[in-house]
Amino acid sequence: MFRSIKAKGTNIYDALMNGYNLNGESWKCFKIFEEMKEDDIIPDEIAWNILIGACSKSGMLHHCQYIVNQIPLNIQNKI
Repeated sequence: MFRSIKAKGTNIYDALMNGYNLNGESWKCFKIFEEMKEDDIIPDEIAWNILIGACSKSGMLHHCQYIVNQIPLNIQNKI
């Protein structure tokens, strides 16, 4: 179904990432996040928060710092 959506925006990606995270498939959030960037969709603060939550939930705390360092300043100010 996701692949058939023609006009994907941040809200669609955010919802999909959040769903994976809530259902114990946190690792899929990273894949969706990369697809988002490949589709030239700029991740919003919600996407970044979900990604950090996925790191935390899956026990990849060392990866959290890497992600935080990648967040653009204009987004950091909103988080």
